[in-house]
Amino acid sequence: MKHFQSDKKPLETVSGHPPRTPLRALPRPLYGSADQHPNIVRAHPHHHRWAQLSYAIQGHLQVWTPKAHFIALPHRAVWIPAHARHQVHQSPQAIIRSLYLDGGALGLDWPDFRVLAISPLLHELIREFATLPSDYDESGADGRLAQVLVDRLTKAPEVGLILPWPTDARLGAICRQLQNDPATDLDLPTLGSRLGVSARTLTRIFQRQTGLGFRLWRQRARLVHALPLLERGDRITDVALACGYDSLSSFIATFREHTGSTPGIFAANARPGTGAREGD
Repeated sequence: MKHFQSDKKPLETVSGHPPRTPLRALPRPLYGSADQHPNIVRAHPHHHRWAQLSYAIQGHLQVWTPKAHFIALPHRAVWIPAHARHQVHQSPQAIIRSLYLDGGALGLDWPDFRVLAISPLLHELIREFATLPSDYDESGADGRLAQVLVDRLTKAPEVGLILPWPTDARLGAICRQLQNDPATDLDLPTLGSRLGVSARTLTRIFQRQTGLGFRLWRQRARLVHALPLLERGDRITDVALACGYDSLSSFIATFREHTGSTPGIFAANARPGTGAREGD
């Protein structure tokens, strides 16, 4: 995972939009119009006074924190707690529809980051809500739409591709090496020997700090590396090799297991108007 950067720089966005005045107050407990502040992606560390749901109705987005990397593929969104520091990065084709929420007023105030499944109904609710004015009538039809959206959001299951980051400096060094060279076949004993630490010790610390085994963490890191390669149109076979897979079928199976999609379908959806076949 790339390092969580300092926020000493001026406000920037990856989409090229100019800086905007920070939002001082929510006009409604649930807020987020299509052409308003929440849908301008901030690629530098920042936080909000309110909870946020970041969702890409097209493409995908990633939310980075000092502790983990949260990846929201199509039909998934990232819940960002109030006051939590984070960075948001979007894929080139992404269209963002983020919501700000007053969790106390809405009875929805999850304290931790999470990746949520967005059902077809919730997807359409978010799209429709984005067309409302920021001062929509809370006592009328628009207010009822907002309440249904919140109700469905509370039912959204927690899913997703999460890459936790260890706090131990030795494990951090190993994870950075795996991220920079995902195709490496070095195992944990070999990596540990370079640091003078036994594989057993590293395994125990790795499990405690990330909640994942070493093999599963590496699988996720490789898939995170694969996403931009697939989006830019690289051949799926080449992506598999670049991520350390000798077998295309193994890469496809692992990708499907973690994302619910195949690399070909993901690549086709990421590049509108094109298609992709497994093995191309």
